[in-house]
Amino acid sequence: MESFVDYLISRLYILPAVIIGLSFHEWGHAFAAYKMGDPTARNLGRLTLNPLKHIDPIGFLMMLVFGFGWAKPVPVNPHNYRNYRIGEIVVSLAGVTMNLILAVISAIILAAYYKYAGVEFIASTAGTRLNVIIYYFIMLNLCLLVFNLIPIYPLDGFHVAEVLLAKPLGPKVFLFLRNYGQYILIGILLLGRSGFSPVGYIAGKLYSVVTSFAFWVFGV
Repeated sequence: MESFVDYLISRLYILPAVIIGLSFHEWGHAFAAYKMGDPTARNLGRLTLNPLKHIDPIGFLMMLVFGFGWAKPVPVNPHNYRNYRIGEIVVSLAGVTMNLILAVISAIILAAYYKYAGVEFIASTAGTRLNVIIYYFIMLNLCLLVFNLIPIYPLDGFHVAEVLLAKPLGPKVFLFLRNYGQYILIGILLLGRSGFSPVGYIAGKLYSVVTSFAFWVFGV
């Protein structure tokens, strides 16, 4: 019973990261699309940081319970972009760019916390909980960054790869990924649940990089 209660508490710790990480990710897509010439997302009310506009209830619960999920995809019309190729790349990378920014800001907050909070508070129950919340904030945003850069349909990395590599690789490769990408992603997610997560591994390495840099800046 205690382990189940601990699990529920851990889900509460990750809640701010899920809400903010997903909302900023989708807002990034909407903002970039608008700047590239496509007003579709803005006209549909998605150019906002309001989580209620971006959170998909099922995807949100999946993220909290199982560690993977999704938000409502931002609708865009690439044909409205002033430059199709540049627009596709910029809009596709805008979401993960927001996650990277959030991760770096969180790492800076963590470094400042260790620098100025004081040993007694850091060792206290409240301090430990705050530390866990910041940790989840950094890791979840880095996981969103890594996962969405996988060049598998319908992830952001696929659209970037399609623009850059469609000619040298040929259309059949990307047609295959469009048809079977979802099954490949399920395999990647199942691999993560089996004990080894490529996404988690890479995100962990990035965690070390961003936190080490932040700690170096603050001299911690």
